[in-house]
Amino acid sequence: MKLLEVYILRRIFQMFLVTLIPVLTIIWTIQVLGRLNLVTDTGQSMGSFATLATFILPTIIPVVLPFALVIGITQTLTAMNNDSELPVIDAAGSARSIIYRPVLLLGILLSLFSFTVTNFIEPPSRVAARQMVAEAYADLLSSVIEEKTFRSIEDGLYVQISERHSGRVLRGLFVVDYRDPNFDLIYYAREGSIDESGTSLTMRDGEVHRKAADGRISIIKFVSYAFDLSAMAKSQGGLPQYSTDRSLAFLLNPDPNDPYYKETPAPYRAELHRRLSDWLFPITFALVSLVIAGNTRSHRQRQVHPMVYALFLAFLIRWLGFSATNLVERHPAYAFAPYVVPVASMAIAIYMLATNRQFSTPRLIRTSINRISRNIQSRFQARSGGGAA
Repeated sequence: MKLLEVYILRRIFQMFLVTLIPVLTIIWTIQVLGRLNLVTDTGQSMGSFATLATFILPTIIPVVLPFALVIGITQTLTAMNNDSELPVIDAAGSARSIIYRPVLLLGILLSLFSFTVTNFIEPPSRVAARQMVAEAYADLLSSVIEEKTFRSIEDGLYVQISERHSGRVLRGLFVVDYRDPNFDLIYYAREGSIDESGTSLTMRDGEVHRKAADGRISIIKFVSYAFDLSAMAKSQGGLPQYSTDRSLAFLLNPDPNDPYYKETPAPYRAELHRRLSDWLFPITFALVSLVIAGNTRSHRQRQVHPMVYALFLAFLIRWLGFSATNLVERHPAYAFAPYVVPVASMAIAIYMLATNRQFSTPRLIRTSINRISRNIQSRFQARSGGGAA
């Protein structure tokens, strides 16, 4: 690469990181705080909480990364234009490829990085995070809950234990289950035990009170009763496998006998096409940003910062991508739709770059902006005139 191309690439990459890290940190913090109950409810250490937070990170990187690239490109090229660097490059007779190559190189590298994270890092991270939460709640009854204290296992499910004995044996069980809106369940049992997976509580010598919505109450005594503790661990064995948890190899060639795939194949189909199309958005957004901010502009032409237009188009394209993926889940015939959105956007951007067409603000938007600017200016002038009087 030429020295000027390295200079442009370095500036864009620096601005990209300056944008990516704070935004990623904010979104990551919000996601992590939503799982703070892992520590408060199960007594896990902060080290376990930090590990869980690390597992969450790969799920948000591919979403944030393309938009950070848009900001990095448009902000850098706009600053270079304002500092007369782009006009000097054009005046020197340099080819436009000097500006295009570093931008496209970064876009391609980030697309490959996004493909790797989405298909090979994110799925096992999702499984590891859910497995960690399941194991934490598996030990909740047997080792964490204090004796003779009500504790919430999940929304609408409360447990009290009178005594805890070795071998995961519990005595004096009291379970309240309000999760079903049609009826309430209250369990009493003299003794109980938890299986090794922590997903099933077997109660012995007790009774269950069932209160229907109309107020009728029925009481059933039992010798032994198995109670499901967690929706995260099904009786089919271990954690349920969602489409987002599956590897790319499984999505390309799913096992027709897999119970989860047989039950709902549509999400697996949509997930496959999402993974094979989402990685195109970084290079797509790089091309769109070049169309908007890659040309030399005079200060008179500048109405709104190019970043505003670039982000608007990026959000629009990304929304169309999400809509196309949802469409595939409902209608298999539209399997091509997730690919059309980024490919068509790239084709339009490449055509505009090849023909040296500049992005111009639509007349309606330009007129509206000018009208708003005049109104604001006239109001400031009126206020300043009134203050002087």
